[in-house]
Amino acid sequence: MEIQSNFSLKKHNTFGIEAKAKQFVAVHSTAELKTILEENKNQKKFILGGGSNMLLTKDIDALVIHIDLKGKKIIKEDEDFVWVESQAGETWHDFVLYTIENNFGGLENMSLIPGNVGTTPVQNIGAYGTEIKDTFVSCEAMNIESQEMRTFTNAECNFGYRESIFKNEIKDQYIITSVIYKLTKRNHKINTSYGDILAELSKNNITAPTLKDVSNAVITIRQSKLPDPKELGNSGSFFKNPILLKSDFEKIHQKFPEMKYYEVSETEVKVPAGWLIEQAGFKGKRFGDAGVHKNQALVLVNYGNATGQEILAVSKEVQDTVFKTFGIHIEAEVNVI
Repeated sequence: MEIQSNFSLKKHNTFGIEAKAKQFVAVHSTAELKTILEENKNQKKFILGGGSNMLLTKDIDALVIHIDLKGKKIIKEDEDFVWVESQAGETWHDFVLYTIENNFGGLENMSLIPGNVGTTPVQNIGAYGTEIKDTFVSCEAMNIESQEMRTFTNAECNFGYRESIFKNEIKDQYIITSVIYKLTKRNHKINTSYGDILAELSKNNITAPTLKDVSNAVITIRQSKLPDPKELGNSGSFFKNPILLKSDFEKIHQKFPEMKYYEVSETEVKVPAGWLIEQAGFKGKRFGDAGVHKNQALVLVNYGNATGQEILAVSKEVQDTVFKTFGIHIEAEVNVI
């Protein structure tokens, strides 16, 4: 393991922001991770996964530890289910494709989400009616201070909408090293409840979709709406969809009857942040090299040489205008650093 100084992180964040790490090291096993943590006990540390859910607004004055643990394996199976373990450094989309190739069901609706496996429980990532918590069994994580390993079960992760214990109670205390998912081998629960997926399947005359059909539909939809980070710097959805109490929403809905919404419980509704941003006039708007994507208003983009501060300024203007227009606060889903 070589620790490098003044290391460029441009290729290690999907926004393509130029920022420097005071020091940088990639680890490829839990043994290497343990060694690095032990040898740099008193140094400030920054843990880096796939770099897909962050906006760098400054240089990182710390030792950046890139989690590059690879490998996946079946650890248990019966007639109906398979338990698959993936190391944290595996690319999420590659892992999803691996499960589909093996006819393991449960992750197909989350195809093409950027990032690595290790960060999926942190955000409780989700798409098109499914979330990580639906298939997550447990994860292994190393305590940064003590280097002790701990297993976190599904219940212990306190999953919520884009939330988990790793973002709240034990933030910055643990590094996830591997994750186990329980997937179906037969009697798959094909989820086509979202209109976009149904429309895509219908377009291809598919009436009895397979896991691969659903995955392909999701990939097509995402590619039509979301820019490829290799071509246009972005971090996927920058904002969360706000969840409001029905009583609050009804007052707003009277003023804006055309506002889209989805019921999430008897007392709460979810409003699409993309709709709010588009109605506020930001879709496709550009501010120098920072802007809002032309096909999906939820996505902020770097057209080439935007700084993290410039993208952050755009996000704040979007939030302020949406609040002034609708009285709804939209939160950033991306971690601002």
